[in-house]
Amino acid sequence: MRKLLFLLERQLGVLAFLFLCSLFSFAQSSQAATVKGKVLDAGSNPIPGVIVRIKDSSFTSISAVDGSYQISNVPKGNFELLLSSMGYEEHSKTIIIDKEETILQLDFSLIASTTDLEGVVVEGQSVKTEIETTGFAVEVVETKQAALQSIQTNDLLNRTAGIRVRQNGGIGSRVDYNLNGMSGNSVRIFIDGLPVSTYGSSFSLNSIPPAMIERIEVYKGVIPAHLADDALGGAINVILKKGMVNNLSASVSYGSFNTLQSNVSAAYRDENTGFTTKVSAFSNSSDNDYEVWGKFVRNILPNGRYDYVRAKRFNDAYRSIGGKVDFGFTNVKWADQFFVSYTGSDDYNEIQHGTYMSIPYKGRFTTSQSHVLGLTYVKEDFLTKGLDLTFNGSLSKINEVVTDTVKWNYNWFDEISLGFDGEPLLTSGGAQQGAPTINHINRNIATFRAGASYAINENHKVFVGQTFYTLDRDEQDFMKSVIEREFIGTRDLQKSITSLSYELDLFQSRLKGNVFGKYYLQGIEKMDPLLVEENGTSTRIEDRVTRKSDTGGYGAAFSFRVFKPLVLMASAEKAVRMPAEDEIFGSPGENIVQNLGIRPEVSDNLNLGFILGDFEHQSHTFSFTGTGFIRDTQDKIIQQINPRVNDAVQTNAFENLGKTKSIGFEGQLKYAYGDSFRFIANVSKFNSIFNTKYDNNGNVFEKYQQQIPNEPFFTINSSMDYTFKNVLSHGSLLRLSHYFGYVERFYTTWLEIEDFRTPRQYINDIGATYTFPNRKLAVSLDLKNMFDKQVYDNFAVQKPGRAFYVKFNYTIGNFK
Repeated sequence: MRKLLFLLERQLGVLAFLFLCSLFSFAQSSQAATVKGKVLDAGSNPIPGVIVRIKDSSFTSISAVDGSYQISNVPKGNFELLLSSMGYEEHSKTIIIDKEETILQLDFSLIASTTDLEGVVVEGQSVKTEIETTGFAVEVVETKQAALQSIQTNDLLNRTAGIRVRQNGGIGSRVDYNLNGMSGNSVRIFIDGLPVSTYGSSFSLNSIPPAMIERIEVYKGVIPAHLADDALGGAINVILKKGMVNNLSASVSYGSFNTLQSNVSAAYRDENTGFTTKVSAFSNSSDNDYEVWGKFVRNILPNGRYDYVRAKRFNDAYRSIGGKVDFGFTNVKWADQFFVSYTGSDDYNEIQHGTYMSIPYKGRFTTSQSHVLGLTYVKEDFLTKGLDLTFNGSLSKINEVVTDTVKWNYNWFDEISLGFDGEPLLTSGGAQQGAPTINHINRNIATFRAGASYAINENHKVFVGQTFYTLDRDEQDFMKSVIEREFIGTRDLQKSITSLSYELDLFQSRLKGNVFGKYYLQGIEKMDPLLVEENGTSTRIEDRVTRKSDTGGYGAAFSFRVFKPLVLMASAEKAVRMPAEDEIFGSPGENIVQNLGIRPEVSDNLNLGFILGDFEHQSHTFSFTGTGFIRDTQDKIIQQINPRVNDAVQTNAFENLGKTKSIGFEGQLKYAYGDSFRFIANVSKFNSIFNTKYDNNGNVFEKYQQQIPNEPFFTINSSMDYTFKNVLSHGSLLRLSHYFGYVERFYTTWLEIEDFRTPRQYINDIGATYTFPNRKLAVSLDLKNMFDKQVYDNFAVQKPGRAFYVKFNYTIGNFK
């Protein structure tokens, strides 16, 4: 804890120095001209949230709900005014200020972008192109349409090319992400650039609704330096809404399995002072009592035989509530963004079974609370032109309780299991999983991320970043005796990552490149107090295990626009990932036991891809993208795969698998007809094999060149939607949508027999969203898994069948 306080003091001292410098630098200003006006669409409707800025300066404004914007104190000179917004093409105009105290009135009409992604609108032309043509294999997803429907954030990701979201059940269950054959903690999740572990399990992609999210950036295999973390297989960076338009929006959804979800958000900015506040909150609840059946759902009869049944899940309820409050200033002279924030959340999560579905639990559940204080500072042209600074810091306190005290065995009918003599069966350990426990797990986490980039000129830029993460964890099990509880063990983890990069932009942006390097340093310490007898005297000693490791990585990404519709891209990285907290110390709530000897994994990642399009002919627009990839990994970290765990102990650890290699491709086709019809289809196929040939005795492994289990290796997604205008009343919109997903069958263990093979899966969802003419109220109806097919997830855990949901969205804007 002393180390943590020292680091906090040092980081806060540096930040205070930056603030003082910025205040001094921008203390003086001169009164000059004002540029103001309105931003409209092709139908003369106002567009809120448009960024209006003067190029190569800090002069910026955000259009209000009525489309109005204003930039004050503009000095004399010639400038280029840039306008950009999600869903619209970028617009620029040259302006001349030839005298002070001028009021320059400029109105603009923006052209809508026609790009869409999987029923999820991709960001407008400028942002999308800027990110996706840097050479990295990346998807940019925006949640505009999904925010109106009863769709989870994880559902959106699951429909994106190359991504499979692996859950252990319904809403609220544990989630893993697979990107091109890399899964688990190899894929890092960020919220506004900070690791999701900062916020705890109650504030995660399981609970954050799409309405709170501005966009999602999905990097595959090769990770840029500004996301300074040890993400070996990929990174998913969730950008929460930063809108500074004065508005209030709310939604509520209800549907099958007693699922109730709601969220509310509001933002306010004072145009005179720049004071900005943002508030958002959400709640989720579901009984998750959907039916399960098939070869993985069985009761054990008194004579030991299996009875395959169809039953409802009965110990899988989920409740969560959370919110985020930001106070600060935006677009002022000393900061583009300065926010102090608080994020709080609370959840209750029942656990229906362990790794597999073979043995149901009764009365096992977890609760979690998190409190996070955050600080954000962003400034372009800090002290000198071309120097941009960013800082994100947070202090988190996360408390989790794992409760398991029920001593009887239960079957899938929520009945106590009976033995051969007809008597109730006790569990072997006294609880559903092991010994009875009311285990309190307390975590204190500090995370700091700082970055500075300097534009040498318009073609060359350098970046340096530093991330520091520290975790202090202790546990106290209240089912143990008072004496035992006095011997509380601690778990500490510290991680530091330094990153450097050089960017180039040549030949009028035809050639773009990024070369980077990263240095990783991690230390862990585990302390368990012991009572030893020496000469008849009991003595308390501390058994400590410490370990430090450091290594480096490097990579590059390039893109080249051969001609206007064709861009070629290549990226490669020697990627490194240090083991995560749960992989080292275990996670009792998720049935994961510790492995202190686990090693970092290293991978040589390569991507080769292209973007072809957009091609436009009259009202038709289409494009095609494709990427081939290789992931050659050493010491791959996976969750133990053992078929004997099915009917025995339902816990497992993470382990180093050895050498693996994943080779595959993904492709995506998009088509649009005007602003009415959208169609998108993507396919992902990879072969992820065990690539260690010999064991320690020189014998060939039986599983050499075998497909790694529990990884869906062939998936297809498609979606289409059609929007009708002026339905029932003038100015209204009716959007009909359909989603189809296919997952090829795969094995869940190394034993390639039918008992351990997950069947092929076919998923069909349909939806309808009606937006009223005033655009304030929207109502959506969604039918998921409409044909009630069996859909499976992580370790063949069955997902919900047919489900129906209705959602209401209401927005109030333009208040002062």
